[in-house]
Amino acid sequence: MTSRRGLSIMVWSCGPDQAEQAATPFVVAQAAAVSGMAVEMLFSARSVHWLLAAEGDTPIGFGPQRRPVSAYLRDCAEAGVTMRACGQAMAALDIGDDALAPPCRGAGGTLAFVERTQDPAWTSLVF
Repeated sequence: MTSRRGLSIMVWSCGPDQAEQAATPFVVAQAAAVSGMAVEMLFSARSVHWLLAAEGDTPIGFGPQRRPVSAYLRDCAEAGVTMRACGQAMAALDIGDDALAPPCRGAGGTLAFVERTQDPAWTSLVF
């Protein structure tokens, strides 16, 4: 029996001051999910900001394709993407699970990301 192909994405480099870059990981995740892959996203460092409910109306992306981050979160969740926030980053920002947007599945995911890098059925990307 072969395991389902998957894509594990770590998002760390596009915090609030790089909103033009923040859409790309969401677009890649959604494309992989609709193509039948299992997809997990881990947001670490300042990228955790994109999972905050308070950021929902913030437009991300480039040019006329900019959309609110809440639209990207919703579309990814509807496609089956699992999105988690790094617990250490949340602690550094002094935020709890209650601050996360509903599509986020809470804190955690670092160990899963590392394990996925070792699984030949999974591909890992870092943004």
